[in-house]
Amino acid sequence: MLSLDQGFKLISLARKAIESQFSGQELDFEEEKKEFSKNQGVFVTLNKFPSRELRGCIGFPYPIKSLALAVVEAAKSAAFSDTRFMPLEKGELDNIIIEISVLTVPEQIKAKGQDILEKIEIGKDGLIVQTHHFSGLLLPQVSLEQKWNVLEFLRATCIKAGLPTEIWLNPECRIYKFQAQIFFEKEPKGKVEEKS
Repeated sequence: MLSLDQGFKLISLARKAIESQFSGQELDFEEEKKEFSKNQGVFVTLNKFPSRELRGCIGFPYPIKSLALAVVEAAKSAAFSDTRFMPLEKGELDNIIIEISVLTVPEQIKAKGQDILEKIEIGKDGLIVQTHHFSGLLLPQVSLEQKWNVLEFLRATCIKAGLPTEIWLNPECRIYKFQAQIFFEKEPKGKVEEKS
């Protein structure tokens, strides 16, 4: 588990990474590389302030990069490469709040059929739905924000993958769950808190 101070450092790093793209200056994050050297999955979410409307969200579901490097790459991608949105403009950054979700390693749910629903806890688990060619992920906080029950959350993850809502019942479909430690800014460049 990360401390609140470490959560603040990661959010500061994400903001510096986005700022470096605008300034054209190389990002120096040697200290963060040392502190956050362990490979971990992470997502960076950008929301407009104060509306909290989504402005970008990209990440790495699996621990394939050091946490420091993953945060830098995910922050830049969320700002400039999320295909659902136009790239972030410099003037917008002061009205953006950053949220970072540090993930546990996804574990496959081995249950079948309706029993799958019993293995998912709203507000605690995030989901990945995967078939041969398609994959979709929703973070744990999304189910709470949308006030979904387990079935609605599972169906929404199928839709995110570009798949039919009931594909999760197909034995060929793989479903994974993971948890996240979530840090967020209360306001742009403001106090950082952890979501309980």
